[in-house]
Amino acid sequence: MEIGVNVLNFGPGTDPGLLRAWAHTVEGLGFDLLMVSDHVAVTPDVAERYPAPFYEPFTTLSWLAGITTRVRLGTTVLIAPYRHPLLTARMAANLDDLSGGRLVLGVGVGWARQEFAALGVPFERRGRITDEHLREVRAAWADTASYGHRRIPVWVGGNSGAGMRRAVRFGDAWHPLRVTVPWLRGAVERLEEYAAEEGLPVPALAPRIALRLTSTPVNGPERLAGEGTVDQVMEDLAQLRLLGAESVVLDPYGGDPDETHRPQAAWQALATVAAHLAPRPSDATELP
Repeated sequence: MEIGVNVLNFGPGTDPGLLRAWAHTVEGLGFDLLMVSDHVAVTPDVAERYPAPFYEPFTTLSWLAGITTRVRLGTTVLIAPYRHPLLTARMAANLDDLSGGRLVLGVGVGWARQEFAALGVPFERRGRITDEHLREVRAAWADTASYGHRRIPVWVGGNSGAGMRRAVRFGDAWHPLRVTVPWLRGAVERLEEYAAEEGLPVPALAPRIALRLTSTPVNGPERLAGEGTVDQVMEDLAQLRLLGAESVVLDPYGGDPDETHRPQAAWQALATVAAHLAPRPSDATELP
């Protein structure tokens, strides 16, 4: 099971130097995957959670590809309705080629009504637009003469039934975000049912979970996977492996944009988890 990290590509403390430090930390600690999120227009509803500057994922990952050597690169998640599908197909194929086949394309439908309005995209049709987007992206990639020959993994986000069905129809993996282990256990059963109804293979499981380390255990039914002591986090990862997860992305962002001024706490949490994992290849052992 590969372990990735959601890197903060937004917020008042984020700049190219910090993004470089994040990349070196993630790769240096031996993690397998570095992922960033996506917004195009930092409208008030977006800014409340993810304020400017917000570094666009394709350009950011292209730059990070040049300063890393091993770690895979991805989006968690690209908001599909915000771009023309042929543009997404072209940029993703180019980035995958330039990075030596390291791209994972995570996609979702989006949630920010004001951002949809700013981009002139009908919010109410975002699910249908995303389905068509994924269909056209895959059709474009089938044109190997124009888009290359590698198969870029597509992770489909969304914790709803519609998101799970979308993952079955169009995804290589289902990418649920910040859930509890018991909820995910039931959701995997529903995913299998949806796949059986469609007569399609069950997509791989690739959740993004929280990473919030505490000195004392966190208990209760609302505890998210990845919250609690390091022993609890390691048990969560073990349970996810038993559920069949092929990839797990750790998300150290606690929701306060000021955290972008103090990334050292997140880096230390990642270092603690890395130290408890089985020996993994790495290019360095020190934090920047």
